Amino acid sequence: MGAVLLLLGCGVGNGDPAAASAPTSPGSLSPAPSDPTPAGPSTAASTVVPALRVEVLADGLDHPWDVAQAPDGTLLLDERSGGLTAVRPDGTVQEVDADFSDLFARGETGLMGLVLDPSFAADRRFYTCAGIQEGGGAEVQVTAWTVDEQWRTATRVADPLLGGIPVNESSGRHGGCRLRFDATGALLVGTGDNAVGTHPQDRATLAGKVLRIDPATGGPAPGNPFAADPDPRTRLLLSYGHRNVQGLAVEPGTDRVFIAEQGTRRDDEISPSVPGGDYGYDPDGPGGSYDESVPMTDLTRPGVVPPVWASGAPTIATCGITFLEGTAWGAYEGLLLAGVLKDTGVLALRLDGAGALVEQLRLPELEGTYGRIRTPQAGTDGVLYVTTDNGNDTDQLLRVTPAS
Repeated sequence: MGAVLLLLGCGVGNGDPAAASAPTSPGSLSPAPSDPTPAGPSTAASTVVPALRVEVLADGLDHPWDVAQAPDGTLLLDERSGGLTAVRPDGTVQEVDADFSDLFARGETGLMGLVLDPSFAADRRFYTCAGIQEGGGAEVQVTAWTVDEQWRTATRVADPLLGGIPVNESSGRHGGCRLRFDATGALLVGTGDNAVGTHPQDRATLAGKVLRIDPATGGPAPGNPFAADPDPRTRLLLSYGHRNVQGLAVEPGTDRVFIAEQGTRRDDEISPSVPGGDYGYDPDGPGGSYDESVPMTDLTRPGVVPPVWASGAPTIATCGITFLEGTAWGAYEGLLLAGVLKDTGVLALRLDGAGALVEQLRLPELEGTYGRIRTPQAGTDGVLYVTTDNGNDTDQLLRVTPAS
């Protein structure tokens, strides 16, 4: 792995093996309501669409899954096959030593979500979500770590903070797993259904869910919707009826949480988070089969939460999501961005003040240029950081800024 800084003008891997979709042209719009007011905290957003500058901060990576920025500007990223990398503010790229000897990395499962503690400046604590081999079997676990001030060594704090998340041991399919903090300081955990038909609707399993946990104990966070349930697993749930949660994001200025899921051959979805919500996926087929012909969100089910955006058929394999914040982004301020694993780019959605879809477009500078995009993530510095997902040690960490 090496570090490079390239200024650029304006595969095979994770994601379901569905038919490839026809690319959406950059800047193409969906039908929009009559008042396309950009979402976000600004009251007078610019109408100027910025040209974007893309820099390669690190290369030679293998399926980098997630990235987070520390208060000192350091970027910490992980790779699905195991390993942590720090990119320092001066451009130095260095490996962070950590013990992943028990990692279960197969198919779509491995070292996945990563997030820093909100109090990282004081406690140096961060969290990962990964497949773990344990006791002759495997499961997905959330683990707490600390890292030294030189970004050389990461040490496990609790092993695990949360365990018991099922994994598909034969294929690694639909392992999830995204981590983000909500505005209350609770840790959100997005999980996959492991391609088991009963999992999404079974509230006694942690698969096919969004969990909301206390980052200090791994127990249910205060205010969870099923807090009174007799099953301790159900108390961890924020929502259920999910297929494969690949993205979680908190909208600046509103603190609303949004969820991204990958579909079958139809309907990747981005949805608002509703505590206690059923997201309508029920692939429990005859004889215990996994029936992927059913809708991603079955709107005939009472009280099901509908998505704000769906891909239709074929899908594009949406993944990580984030929001752009800051007036430097011009007309892009407030957009919800989603990594795209089939069409190789970044999808952008503009939402209104109520969280409804206004328009959709693609970022031209990232369209079809860097391959599959796993995670776009806004840094604390207002910059957009992007991980690619092309495999074979060809992947990159990108830095994206308005060119002007």
